Amino acid sequence: MSEQTETNEPLPLGWCWVSLGQLAADSSIGLDRGMQYQRTAPPGSPYIKMNNVTMDGRVLFADLVFVETTEEERERYSLVEGDLLFNTRNSTELVGKVGIIQKAPTQSVYNNNLMRIRFDGAALPAFVCYQMCAGGFRSRMEKVKKATTSVAAVYSKDLFPLQLALPPLAEQERITDALDELFSDLDAGVAALERVRTKLRHYRAAVLKAAVEGALTADRRKQRPATEPASALLTRILAERRRRWEQDQLRKFAAADKQPPQHWKAKYKQPVAPVTTNLPPLPDGWGRASFDQIGETQGGLQRSPSRKPTKNHYPYLRVANVHRGSLDLRELHRFELTDDELERLRLQPGDLLIVEGNGSRTEIGRCALWRGDVADCVHQNHIIRIRPLAGVLPKYANLFLNSPDGQNAIQWVASSTSGLYTLSVGKIQQLPLALPPTAEQEAIVEIVEDQLSVIEHIEADVAAKLKSAQALRQSILRHAFTGQLVPQDPHDEPASELLKRIAADRDQRTRQATASKTDSRKRSTRRKKP
Repeated sequence: MSEQTETNEPLPLGWCWVSLGQLAADSSIGLDRGMQYQRTAPPGSPYIKMNNVTMDGRVLFADLVFVETTEEERERYSLVEGDLLFNTRNSTELVGKVGIIQKAPTQSVYNNNLMRIRFDGAALPAFVCYQMCAGGFRSRMEKVKKATTSVAAVYSKDLFPLQLALPPLAEQERITDALDELFSDLDAGVAALERVRTKLRHYRAAVLKAAVEGALTADRRKQRPATEPASALLTRILAERRRRWEQDQLRKFAAADKQPPQHWKAKYKQPVAPVTTNLPPLPDGWGRASFDQIGETQGGLQRSPSRKPTKNHYPYLRVANVHRGSLDLRELHRFELTDDELERLRLQPGDLLIVEGNGSRTEIGRCALWRGDVADCVHQNHIIRIRPLAGVLPKYANLFLNSPDGQNAIQWVASSTSGLYTLSVGKIQQLPLALPPTAEQEAIVEIVEDQLSVIEHIEADVAAKLKSAQALRQSILRHAFTGQLVPQDPHDEPASELLKRIAADRDQRTRQATASKTDSRKRSTRRKKP
């Protein structure tokens, strides 16, 4: 044993510690091109971005965008086999991804959140890439990354001093070959699990679609015809809606110590009708209603310095808390509120919460049901609340909004500006709910919950297996970079000797380049003399 690791574990004979900077022959930050200059199809150069680099050392060329480039830019930001792309800036969890170029599309360039690193012989690029994906190196990188609330960065001045365990070159080849073989089998297993997860998502969507189009309860309708069709249910709901409005107006008049003026009931604002463009047919006894007709819609409060928690603060929900069909309440922020604001915006069990803006078309309008898990909780302005009236089950409305039919309706009314899809209270109010009779809503919810419980059980099992696969990957990497994966050969040239030879070669090339520049200047000077 020759050297000690940073955790006092000995390195195998012939290995040594070396900084990434000692191994890197060249590095360069990529080309800056904003969203407005990117297109989804040629012409232009394929533009590799941080989302093309994976967490397990690969660079994928799916979903590429294209940008216009000059010949000089294509030369300066070119990619060749063996180049490493390091993600210098990303979210706190994803910063530091690294991938190796196997074969890049012709004339590819890379963006300015990526750094290209090249090597000249002391280390195999694939070996370095594997080690930079390992937990030991990532732990060292965590100590030097600079993080804000949502974004983190790793700068070259902090990255290049980080240490790598370097074995002899021949052993690097043996380790890389072994890792390639092991991870090929592991990746095949992970891919199979991902296919199962994709099929489960499709099955979930199919269940929800069948539910809100009436297919799940077709036999039930034949056996038990509805005693109150949806048209009668909607009439009753609209009457209740108006009654609540009148009661609210009378309370306001009483609070102001005023008598209701003449014709005050005429000021009632009729709810908007649903948008019914390109909708599938509904079963007999069903109907369509807008969310304005069947519930109360409410925007949230905007975060501002004046709402910094001081004396009268309460928890509130952000977009990050609202997932599709579920809530993540592990981290709640707090607002300063007045008593009136709390009374007006306090969430109640059965409230529907809809995300009103997202950069992804498929994530806009994701919805979850509030069950009252946190007392005196409100919501931010990027979330829209719907409170269904009696006769519409909140669970059923939640299923509809998260179904393919509900998502199609949301995407139909959503606006898109600068790549951000947005909703508003007015647009949510127009959404068309496929409305079954109340008893059939109950039956649909029961059937769907049974089906989804099976799906969720399988999804949890798949997620556990994927987590185990990631743990196994890290275990294999840990064995590889502590010399336990392949046997050592005492006849291999020690890494320290290899580094000396590479350093000498670099020095010689530097001296030759300097001499060449000097000769060039002398010749130029002689030509200028009369």
